Amino acid sequence: QVQLVESGGGLVQAGGSLRLSCAASGGTFRNYGVAWFRQAPGKEREFVAHESLSGGTSYYLDSVKGRFTISRDNAKNTVYLQMNSLKPEDTAVYYCAARPGYLRSSDYYNEGAYNYWGQGTQVTVSS
Repeated sequence: QVQLVESGGGLVQAGGSLRLSCAASGGTFRNYGVAWFRQAPGKEREFVAHESLSGGTSYYLDSVKGRFTISRDNAKNTVYLQMNSLKPEDTAVYYCAARPGYLRSSDYYNEGAYNYWGQGTQVTVSS
């Protein structure tokens, strides 16, 4: 059983940056594919970024490409989301998620494909 705990959220002005962290415990982290999702008020949760267990493959939501970067440090059992050039529309609760093994390319954006979830961290971008 893997436990995930996010941190690093907060209030930032448009154009600013934040780095979210997700610390994992209770499993062999390097064996898990990881992802970030977000949920804005009144909207469904949406995929943001995914990184494979090897760190060799990453996928991004089109609207964050070039601004967000997902990375992982298996020695620290931590996955990160570096968010630059933030926009008010990035305001949401951000969740990290994990599942063992590789995902099919058709599944990485599907929240149902992930077994483990963190509690979320709030990101608010002011205009």
